[in-house]
Amino acid sequence: MTGYGTLWPMSMSETPVSTYRNFIDGQWVPAESAATFDNRSPANQDDLLGRVPMSSAADVGQAVAAARAAFPHWRLAPAPRRAEILYRAAQILSDRKQDLAATMTREMGKILDETRGDVQEAVDMAQLMAGEGRRMYGQTVPSELRDKFAMSLRQPIGVCGMITAWNFPIAVPSWKILPALVCGNTVVFKPAEEAPASAINFVQALADAGLPKGVLNLVLGDGPGAGAPLLAHPDVSVISFTGSTETGRLINQACAPTFKKVHLEMGGKNAILVMDDANLELAVDGALWGGFGTTGQRCTAASRVVVHEKVYKAFLDAFVARAKTLRVGDGLDPNTQMGPSVSEAQLQRVIEYVAIGQQEGARLATGGTRLTTGAWSKGFFHEPTVFADVTRSMRIAREEIFGPVVSVLSCASLDEAIDIANDVAYGLSASIYTQDINKAFVAMRDVYTGIFYVNAPTIGAEVHLPFGGTKATGNGHREAGTAALDVFSEWKSVYVDFSGKLQRAQIDVVDI
Repeated sequence: MTGYGTLWPMSMSETPVSTYRNFIDGQWVPAESAATFDNRSPANQDDLLGRVPMSSAADVGQAVAAARAAFPHWRLAPAPRRAEILYRAAQILSDRKQDLAATMTREMGKILDETRGDVQEAVDMAQLMAGEGRRMYGQTVPSELRDKFAMSLRQPIGVCGMITAWNFPIAVPSWKILPALVCGNTVVFKPAEEAPASAINFVQALADAGLPKGVLNLVLGDGPGAGAPLLAHPDVSVISFTGSTETGRLINQACAPTFKKVHLEMGGKNAILVMDDANLELAVDGALWGGFGTTGQRCTAASRVVVHEKVYKAFLDAFVARAKTLRVGDGLDPNTQMGPSVSEAQLQRVIEYVAIGQQEGARLATGGTRLTTGAWSKGFFHEPTVFADVTRSMRIAREEIFGPVVSVLSCASLDEAIDIANDVAYGLSASIYTQDINKAFVAMRDVYTGIFYVNAPTIGAEVHLPFGGTKATGNGHREAGTAALDVFSEWKSVYVDFSGKLQRAQIDVVDI
């Protein structure tokens, strides 16, 4: 390890165990508290990556002070110059992709193909947001008065607090931090407790790209110790959060008294609709990847598959047969197709919902058991699990499990499939498999989600379109695409009157 801010590459044989540090005002500094918790691999609890400091309100206060002090200079830096740093960061992340992916797999479990994709998404986002440094469009419009110019422009907001999830520990921070930076804001970043090393590596890449001190600050720790003080700090103008709906609700309430701008990206209970004219082999491929990719630990995971009754048995038989063949193990093994749950707590949630499904009368078609023997004995592994004959009223069909559990439901028509898809609290992602373009367009129109796919699973969003959902999934904002700029900037309308006299809009009517 070359420093507290550079954790790549990491291996059990070469890397000494160290206590991670916060990144405040351009320096890697220890937290004020000596208390720590372990960062261990969910695939092998004997693998200790490092010790994470339990940062406190004092550390958050130092980070916010640094960000506030850096803001006046950073906001006045020309946006194209800010963008140049993001372009350099994109190249650095690309150059380090293999090592960053290995560290990510080791600390949060998903397979190497996925962690490489996670880093690539940050590369893509850096390139996209760097391009906005030369765009960031406003409007120019004709004035209703003579000799008057009217336009709008974006302005930065100030210090932004970012609280991110562990399942995409470099991609998700990039969705938040990079648009905030290109808009001219400064940042305090509190990553998930389960993936601190990836957060350190991401921050180091931006520091190495030339980001000025204080513009980006990292505070490690848990929610009560480091997250709550960030929400309460009066100098933080924006909070952007990715995580559970339950936590998002608490964050919204905590920010309300100070009128902080709040962006929430929360849960999902996403459905794949399989029509009777679908390419079933393709649909099975999509359901397998959508349901068990990242061990089902995605807000966009395809945890429900709604299948037309005419092809229900054929689809279910093929889906179950394929699920049984998935190779579960350590994500560092290139032969592994599904890794562990991220923690014992998350695994216990999966086990609890498997029991709930059985109690509700769903048929356990495959899986349902924790894996504890041999190479699985030191990790948090669970079988890929499929429930059949699920009804829409069952909890396993309505509540987010965030694990490798897929419910298969039957429908008699497209209208019923759409009704089932919409009949949950969430509205993030959905998809349809059909060869009928008319059915596809009806579903595109009527399924009430923020993301929709045709003949593809519910996962696989690209950075140049808005990402986010409806209902309990979010609070109306979007990440990615140019929509990301709306969270981290405010509109200013500007009027320039060069008539040399008082002109009263809506009062002084101009004669033609």
